[in-house]
Amino acid sequence: MEPLDKTDRALIDALTNDGRASVTTLAGQLNLARATVQTRLSRLLENGVIRRFTVELAEEARTDRVRAVMLIELQGRLARRISTALRRKPEITDLHSTNGAWDLVAQIETATLHDFDRVLREVREIDGVLNSETCLLLARA
Repeated sequence: MEPLDKTDRALIDALTNDGRASVTTLAGQLNLARATVQTRLSRLLENGVIRRFTVELAEEARTDRVRAVMLIELQGRLARRISTALRRKPEITDLHSTNGAWDLVAQIETATLHDFDRVLREVREIDGVLNSETCLLLARA
């Protein structure tokens, strides 16, 4: 992956603030040509710097969602392949490596318990996932 320059970082910052902004709007905000923004955006997507565009819901709109944190133990030599497979699942909204007994921490968000059960099963069936523990997120403390 190529290193990000100042313009790439500005584009990423603008998209972080408004992931729905059009290329024309981004070009105006960054004082760049529309073609420049489109080319850079395409490159960032192609290189995997930007993985996906998503919607961030207000807390009030998320209350009926099933949310959880899943702790995952991996077979070491398959860690990169497993992480890639997990990042492809739209229900996994965040993924972190960690230290201690668990190798990864995944945040899961689904619309229903049926979907939640499916995601847990799919994660546990990935070759190299040795163990997991899942904690449902109930009320905000």
